[in-house]
Amino acid sequence: MPELIKDLEITGLVHGGRGIGRCDGKAVFVPMTAPGDRVVCRVVRSKSSYSEAELVAVVEPSAHRREPPCPYFGSCGGCQWQHLFYPSQCHWKEKIFFDQLLRGKVVSQECLVPIVPAPDEWHYRNRVQFKCHMTGKGLVTGFYRCGSHSVVEIKRCLLLPQQMQYVLDHLHKELPGAPCPECITQVDVACGDDGALRVLLHGLTKGRRQLQVWLQAFAQRHQINACLQSGHRHTIELVHGETDLTVIVDQPPIAMGYGPGGFAQVNPAQNRNLIAEVLAILDLQGNEKVLDLFCGMGNFSLPIARRAGWVTGIEDHAPSVAAAINNAHVNNLKNVEFRVADASTAFSRGNFDDLDLLVLDPPRSGSYHASREILKARPQRVLYISCDPATLVRDLQPLVHGGYRVVSSRPFDHFPQTWHVESLTLLERRSAVGCQT
Repeated sequence: MPELIKDLEITGLVHGGRGIGRCDGKAVFVPMTAPGDRVVCRVVRSKSSYSEAELVAVVEPSAHRREPPCPYFGSCGGCQWQHLFYPSQCHWKEKIFFDQLLRGKVVSQECLVPIVPAPDEWHYRNRVQFKCHMTGKGLVTGFYRCGSHSVVEIKRCLLLPQQMQYVLDHLHKELPGAPCPECITQVDVACGDDGALRVLLHGLTKGRRQLQVWLQAFAQRHQINACLQSGHRHTIELVHGETDLTVIVDQPPIAMGYGPGGFAQVNPAQNRNLIAEVLAILDLQGNEKVLDLFCGMGNFSLPIARRAGWVTGIEDHAPSVAAAINNAHVNNLKNVEFRVADASTAFSRGNFDDLDLLVLDPPRSGSYHASREILKARPQRVLYISCDPATLVRDLQPLVHGGYRVVSSRPFDHFPQTWHVESLTLLERRSAVGCQT
């Protein structure tokens, strides 16, 4: 295969966001291309069955292609699909998700439900991590470059709401003047659903005290909450204001607090849509016994507890469990308990017989061990919230081969301008193990 391919037609998109075409019968993967493009590309890695290439030029643009509105697109690694019109992004996320589940033989076609697009393709993120790197010209603040750990300076991000862009503007102006800027490695900025802002500055231990003084003055000037971290999450300390931010879900509203180092969905509007879908498909009757693994601050536990008999939440991050307990108390929910434990091994450590519903919301790595454990407890239904189709398929396989069938599986676009996709899959225990998926 020649190093330079002068005319390659892109016929589709694949998991990971790259376009795919064929040259002499061999698959060629090219980032930043759109289905229908004809491109010139340069092969950078060649294997026996496929090649990886970089885009040199678009000879004939696809009707699905648009001019990316962000000037950093292509160098910043945060977005991969800004060159696609948003309806095309959703179409391909849905197709790639469905194809992965069908190839994995964990669902039938009639179980697949159309994607839920995001309410807004821009300004949707409520959390972001800015990487910091000291160079010969000073401190650079931004995001990692595509495929590397070098930092691209970012002065404006179209995925941020206005109040978070306000913080980024002031960080760019004032961070270079901080004491020992070479000790600053990252700055997390988050926004609550009520508009409150929080900055979490990551610094090396040797600069901790100096950075603490600077950060406190910065937070006071701009009326934001601020924390400092100099190692693992247990080193986080409050510098100014309050630690917790608020997430609002359900109707009537449930307000939930979560602290720095805790997890919250990055797209709050789509998170509310996801929870509404959870409650609709579960159709709880008020007497169910529920176990929520990887429960975090209670994002699913608390809305479900309003409608179920009893809910137990399991999470290994102790501050998140403390937040969940407090959230239940504040919202006057007394039929829910939370425990600090490894969610992937919860079944081997606790008594969870006669479960009506198991909720799983693991990290991107999934929870294959928990899937194996489920077959021992055999709850009536399993609800799996996933942010990675590959680990979802892997985790579903022992379930569908061990007496469960997929009732429905639906992708949700929580991350416009990227190839990432969230999903919601409901399984139920078969009455006859011999049934087909």
